[in-house]
Amino acid sequence: MSRRSVLPEPSSRLGLRDLLSEALSGVLQRPGRSVLTMLGTVLGIGAFVAVLGLTATASGQIGEQFSLTRATTVDVTDRPRTDGVAPGANPPSNFPEDTDRRLAAIDGVRAGGVWWPVPGAPVITARPNGPNEGTGLSVLAATPGAVAAMEPTLAAGVTMDAFVQRTAQPVVLLSEAAAGRLGVSRLDAQPAVFLDNVPYTVIGIYSDVRRRPGALLGLVIPASTALERYGNPAPQPDRGAQGLVATRVGAASVVAAQIPLALRPDAPDAFTVVPPPDPHSLQDGVTSDLTGLFLALAGICLLVGAVGIANTTLVAVLERTEEIGLRRSLGARTGHIAAQFLTESTALGTLGGLIGTSLGVVTVVAVAAARDWTAVLQPAATLPAPLIGTVVGLLAGLYPALRAARTDPLKALRSA
Repeated sequence: MSRRSVLPEPSSRLGLRDLLSEALSGVLQRPGRSVLTMLGTVLGIGAFVAVLGLTATASGQIGEQFSLTRATTVDVTDRPRTDGVAPGANPPSNFPEDTDRRLAAIDGVRAGGVWWPVPGAPVITARPNGPNEGTGLSVLAATPGAVAAMEPTLAAGVTMDAFVQRTAQPVVLLSEAAAGRLGVSRLDAQPAVFLDNVPYTVIGIYSDVRRRPGALLGLVIPASTALERYGNPAPQPDRGAQGLVATRVGAASVVAAQIPLALRPDAPDAFTVVPPPDPHSLQDGVTSDLTGLFLALAGICLLVGAVGIANTTLVAVLERTEEIGLRRSLGARTGHIAAQFLTESTALGTLGGLIGTSLGVVTVVAVAAARDWTAVLQPAATLPAPLIGTVVGLLAGLYPALRAARTDPLKALRSA
């Protein structure tokens, strides 16, 4: 009895090159659908890169702006006592008459003074007994030191000096908004505006202020003039006398500690001094808020992209049932079928990640160039972005790939 040797059936193999070729063929078979499938991933990855890049870029600008303005600003609030004040009368301010000089004597102070909203809402007109053209405009009283601390950008004329404060001159500084409302465009004829029918000569027009942006919708008169004609500031915290101090960079905290003693050594508790907050905490807070908000949107885009890839891959499985049955009948294993569809979805995710990363980088650079900023792109956020697209495509293709692998080849061929 002869013994015949039974040779094992050669196993079916699917090389990496063949796998990539089949996956590429499947992606390019319907290019329009593939592009629409990648769109969610492109948007998600693009938003992810752009958000992190723009947040880092804006944070640098926030830190720079903070160090130039907020870190050099100290606010002082007066807490006047009402003891011995007649009913209905405003108590005198705790700020001494020579506040500007006392603040300027503190090491690290560039300029400082007192300001407050003029009580009573004066009627502002362009001519005597004219209509109230100043509705919505605020009238501020300020010492020359306070005006200097605001750092106004003059469009015309000059700012206040010690002479107008010492002699209580009836002069006024107009913002561009107030000048336009009152019809003042040039100062060579020494125009005047009227507050409660009292003329005030316009000595300057400012277009911007670095501190106290509320002054952009109003006008400023000397503090001594306001005291003479309108009395003491109102005692309310938001209407009372306030100190504004501009310091050198890094000196604000030290200056803030010295201000109460410099102004009133006999009653330092008469003021509330507010130094600027820590720039790092402000920058970190703004950065975390922006990042959290926009990364949530990027996550939603990635989720939409993953659902799109999963749906398209599943539809491809249903459309290619005959192909799956034919491959199985020719010896393809379930693992080969699953690997093919999984590779297709991963390729879509990777390609979407690459395109999205490129768009995100271009967006950051374009926005930074348009705003004259320095673009900041962190490698830790940019380089892994295409890999995120790969992971999204891989996860999205798991269920369709498993469903394709479980397809019965006989039923697939019968349904052809």
